[in-house]
Amino acid sequence: MVSSYQRGLPGFRRRGRRLPRRPASALAEHWTRIDGVDVFYRESPAGPDAPVMMHVHGFGLSGRYLLPTAELLRDEFHTLVPDLPGFGRSGKPITPLDVPDLARAAARFLDDRQITSATLVGNSMGCPVICEFAYRYPERLDRAVLVSPAGGLNNQPLRRAVRQLARDGTREPAGMIRVAAPDYLRFGVPSTVRMFRALTRYPSLDRLLALKIPTLVVIGDRDPLMPSPDRVREVASSTDNHVLVVIMEGAAHAINFSNPGELAHVIRQFMSDQPIVDDPDEPGHSRSYEIHRGTLHPQHKPPP
Repeated sequence: MVSSYQRGLPGFRRRGRRLPRRPASALAEHWTRIDGVDVFYRESPAGPDAPVMMHVHGFGLSGRYLLPTAELLRDEFHTLVPDLPGFGRSGKPITPLDVPDLARAAARFLDDRQITSATLVGNSMGCPVICEFAYRYPERLDRAVLVSPAGGLNNQPLRRAVRQLARDGTREPAGMIRVAAPDYLRFGVPSTVRMFRALTRYPSLDRLLALKIPTLVVIGDRDPLMPSPDRVREVASSTDNHVLVVIMEGAAHAINFSNPGELAHVIRQFMSDQPIVDDPDEPGHSRSYEIHRGTLHPQHKPPP
């Protein structure tokens, strides 16, 4: 399934801002100002009863690569895709932000949109940000979706993470490079080193296992940044928890971009407490299946 974002044309510059020749996705583009920083975000029309779902990007990137999945869910959820302060098209704060600061920025963004609680969908570094959000604002997080969580011991030291990212680049669609390269260049080397140090200090695994809400973890079996599925299952089953772990065969790290149809399908099943089964509309593209369902995770609901 190919989104309108993936079919988008290159943009051009006008008055210092990058404006697309046509909308970059089916989500409307907006600006706001939070704590003195200009923040760029995308948003779907909000139905009166639509649950809120915010997508949180990864290390050095903007929300652009999350759009293929986000726009597939826009009709069912009030969908938000911000560039967090210091990333993408958003402005840079005076002091660089670490993981707790980014979680606070996510909460302040929701405050600005007058949203009290939401489901958060993160990729890579976005997953530790969500875990910290849950730790600081547990009453504001309905559910968590952690796609390719990164930043733990498996991605340290920095040179190892760089090798893993380079290997992953050969496994992603060519379009991902065109999206990611400008974001990485804009983020810069000094910011990269600072952010990596912040991630190495963050207790990602402890925060993950401490989550008290239904949590979906999606891992690609071709992702060089992730430990083996057996190790993931071992860690997830080490404690009673609310975590559901799903493996997506054929997927690498940027699942939100490379496998949007299958990921959106898995998210829908998770949100409705249905068994995770393969998407019949994605034959031969990828296959998803559960490898762990925590004892405290909601049980399957009968189909409507």
